[in-house]
Amino acid sequence: MKSFRPGAVLTAVKKPRGGVHAPYHKVTAELETVRIPTPERVVLPMLQHIGAPCTPTVKKGDHVDVGQVIGDSDAFLSVPIHATVSGTVESVQDVKLSNGRMAPAVTILSDGQMTLWEGIKPPEVNNKEDLVKAIRASGLVGLGGAGFPTFVKINVPDGKVDTLVVNAAECEPYITVDYRECVENSWDIYSGVKTLQELLHLKRVIIAVEDNKPEAIKILRSIADKDDDVWVMTLKSRYPQGAEKMMVLSATGRVVPEGKLPADVGCIVMNVGSVAFLARYLKSGKPLTSRSVTVSGDCVKHPMNVRAPIGTKVQDLIDFCGGFVKTPAKVLYGGPMMGVAITDLDVPLLKNNNAILALSSSNAGLKRQTPCIRCGRCHKACPMGLIPTEIEKYALLGDAKTLKDMGTMVCMECGSCAYSCPAGKPLVQYMRLAKSVVKEAK
Repeated sequence: MKSFRPGAVLTAVKKPRGGVHAPYHKVTAELETVRIPTPERVVLPMLQHIGAPCTPTVKKGDHVDVGQVIGDSDAFLSVPIHATVSGTVESVQDVKLSNGRMAPAVTILSDGQMTLWEGIKPPEVNNKEDLVKAIRASGLVGLGGAGFPTFVKINVPDGKVDTLVVNAAECEPYITVDYRECVENSWDIYSGVKTLQELLHLKRVIIAVEDNKPEAIKILRSIADKDDDVWVMTLKSRYPQGAEKMMVLSATGRVVPEGKLPADVGCIVMNVGSVAFLARYLKSGKPLTSRSVTVSGDCVKHPMNVRAPIGTKVQDLIDFCGGFVKTPAKVLYGGPMMGVAITDLDVPLLKNNNAILALSSSNAGLKRQTPCIRCGRCHKACPMGLIPTEIEKYALLGDAKTLKDMGTMVCMECGSCAYSCPAGKPLVQYMRLAKSVVKEAK
């Protein structure tokens, strides 16, 4: 990759294949993030990340303060869970998550004081090992949706990685919390990337933003203007531009092979909110206890960006935004392309939830299915070059070998195929079925 002048706004090195132009619906983009009042209670599942669930370290009746560890695990792929309000532990019992899985959860009845735990203090970080330990202690996971523990992501052998890619694309419709992070907390972002660059010995940092966010690009460029190693890159606004492998390809031209991670091609990809949180944590020592979330959709009276304690019930978030103006056909964790439908508004806000969407039938209704017309639009839209209708056929036949040979396992379930299908086929569900057939055959 050739050198550029300081602060230059770059364009994508390579354009990913496929993708779709989904409507933006980013009606909350220019609305400043508002902190909600302390909720009456919070529910904190012990599984809010990819990996092993935590074990509760408190019991019913215990008093806890904000930032106090209430769940942890010795498993490698796990991070601690912290109290997000001060108050009394009301219960420790299993709850059902949005995916139907049961997990233990700690419910805290708030005392309204939001008292910080006395043990909170800035961590002492002088090298990469210190940073890895500090990030694990903070409870940080990817805030863009995946929930992968961040300390694992950055704990790579020296010399293996040379580039940090900060993902500020935010390509899903409706969601605007990453954009607000760029506008409201740009210096936290810069502080975070410089810390990572110094301690991980990275040659360069690329902050990648879609070109439909000119104000974010302007602000980020202004803080990187005199830094030779921090570049701002504009990407064409096209879903799923923010997907990790697409981001690496756009920013560096490097291709992440099947079954590999960005670190295998010399990159670390972090969400812009995660980078900004890291900077604040290193200064204050306060772990991940709250997050920003976009509450939007045509059923919400006052769509907003809100800052809320993790564990706040979805119903409380909806109520803060004025409630519903009409009955939603579907309520989602996340965006309309990759979000997960929820059936109970008492479910809590989790670490990796960046949006709560309430959509009417006109925006969330299922298409009427008709026979496939062999138009090829699903293949054209697939970022990985798969042929979803063929994969559907072999999934229904249970042919694991053919499915594996067709590259089924590289599917990221982005939904571009289903979005572009004129026949209304639920192709994402078929792709999930196909992947399960391959996994079961192993």
